[in-house]
Amino acid sequence: MNSSPRLPAWLKVKPPQGEEFSRTASVVAGQELHTVCRQARCPNMAECFGKGVATFLILGGVCSRSCGFCNITPGSPSGPPDPDEPQRVAAAAAKLGLKHVVITSVTRDDLPDGGAQLFAQTIRAVRCELPQASVEVLIPDFQGDAQALAAVLDAAPDVLNHNLETVPALYSTVRPQARYEQSLELLARVRAFAKAGSPVKSKSGLMLGLGETREQLTRVLEDLARVGCDMVTVGQYLRPSRRNLPVVRYVEPAEFDEIAELGRGLGIPVMYCGPLVRSSHDAKALLGA
Repeated sequence: MNSSPRLPAWLKVKPPQGEEFSRTASVVAGQELHTVCRQARCPNMAECFGKGVATFLILGGVCSRSCGFCNITPGSPSGPPDPDEPQRVAAAAAKLGLKHVVITSVTRDDLPDGGAQLFAQTIRAVRCELPQASVEVLIPDFQGDAQALAAVLDAAPDVLNHNLETVPALYSTVRPQARYEQSLELLARVRAFAKAGSPVKSKSGLMLGLGETREQLTRVLEDLARVGCDMVTVGQYLRPSRRNLPVVRYVEPAEFDEIAELGRGLGIPVMYCGPLVRSSHDAKALLGA
């Protein structure tokens, strides 16, 4: 596999350190939970854990898909979801004193509902433990199952996020077990649910540097605007391990500013773009934007 170009200075981050980082890690470990921060080797982990913030990863630590960009262990998940996991997430969120709780998951294509009921149970457990906190979920596509999506939406998250990740032309290498149209339809359904009276906001995210063109990216932003997506994050793809796809190019910070302006001009209300931007980075601030 080809190597990535040299990492530019604007993408270099400080290593994990400090008492608050250790406390956050201890709370997560104490509840026997996974985080996407650690499992996906997020470059913002030191910053977020250092602020007492973590993004919880439910439904186990093994993903039934093998996306080319992702560091989470691919394979065949064993057994049903842990029924105690929702309460452990709620307990950890309470111990951390979170005001905005972000919950994501591995993909579980082996489950009839893709894990939707566990998402719903986790949202409700957090609401019970932290009634003043807002809740954001970053969900898989549930293989296009509208009932599974409805189960999550009925639990009333404040934000429902589903990442398109990249442009359609790159799906065969970046997201080989996903379909662009299916993911876009999921976001359209969230918008329809909101129009029916729910205050839920829809959100999606994209990575740059995998070989996409500006024209292809523009078409994706047009699609997101068309389905009424409220918030879009755009960040730089960073290769988490040698088994993952190489970086084709590192995008200059000024280009992210241009993309933010492009998205807003197309009608997307909130565009959060930058080299180190990730789906759950500064999520609470984004909700209030």
